[in-house]
Amino acid sequence: MNKALDQLRPGARFLILRLRSLGDCVLTTPAIELLHDHRPELRIGVAVEERFAGVFAGNPRIAEVMAPASKNVARFGADLCLNLHGGTRSMALTAMSRARLRAGFGHHSGAWLYNLRIPRAQEILGVERKVHTAEHLASAMFWLGVPQREIPRASLYADAAEAGKPYGVIHAMAAAPEKTWPAERFVAVARHLVETGLEPVFIGAAGEDMSAFASYRRMGGAPLEEVTRLLSGASLFVGNDSGPAHMAAALGVPVVVLYMASDPVIWAPWKTAGEALVGNRIGVDEVIGALERLRVKT
Repeated sequence: MNKALDQLRPGARFLILRLRSLGDCVLTTPAIELLHDHRPELRIGVAVEERFAGVFAGNPRIAEVMAPASKNVARFGADLCLNLHGGTRSMALTAMSRARLRAGFGHHSGAWLYNLRIPRAQEILGVERKVHTAEHLASAMFWLGVPQREIPRASLYADAAEAGKPYGVIHAMAAAPEKTWPAERFVAVARHLVETGLEPVFIGAAGEDMSAFASYRRMGGAPLEEVTRLLSGASLFVGNDSGPAHMAAALGVPVVVLYMASDPVIWAPWKTAGEALVGNRIGVDEVIGALERLRVKT
């Protein structure tokens, strides 16, 4: 296994190209924690699109969060650049970083640009099974020289939510129709929460139609920092497979996540109390039963 980290001087600069998306960004934080714990003196930078930068805001392990622009990555002066995104844009940024050591997974298109080609996560971890996204990203750090150990939970940082009436957060939106549970079923779950003493709070991104949930408190298009604060004080989270589900898991909130198109082995909530319900015909009773099995206090 490569020991690239041993080639870095004390205080060297380590640049991570993450770019997007929300769930991927959240699930990158365990890998960052592993790196920092092993080499706490390194200056870790993260290049990420502005809309997802809030995932890394306030993280004490990160020295700088920057927009993914050539001038930014060049100015950072990385000694090692790790490309965790793998797209055309991130390949260009890898080159513009001018880092002596350029790392990325060997399956990336354009991997010829790397002088450190990271093999399959299964090979690094010594397993032959599907691996979770958090394991996949952490495996890069292990290959670069971080001693293998348990992969921690993802981490987010926000001001504490204000004390008040207990509430549960519902995310009824998703990136694609095939990943979206019917709105009327989320409304039925919301009614159940009210009956058990929890205020339902629906969240969504800017421009998403949340009119079906007009009878309840809604937060649409809020900055990630505000969403993080809201989730940090929640008693539970219920939603489609999406970025907010990973945010809730990172904050230790009990979660029930619905998987209708993606694979829960790869995208299940990482290291929090939770249930993944799978299939395109999930019923309201199944969701309520999952909440009861989690023993959510309402």
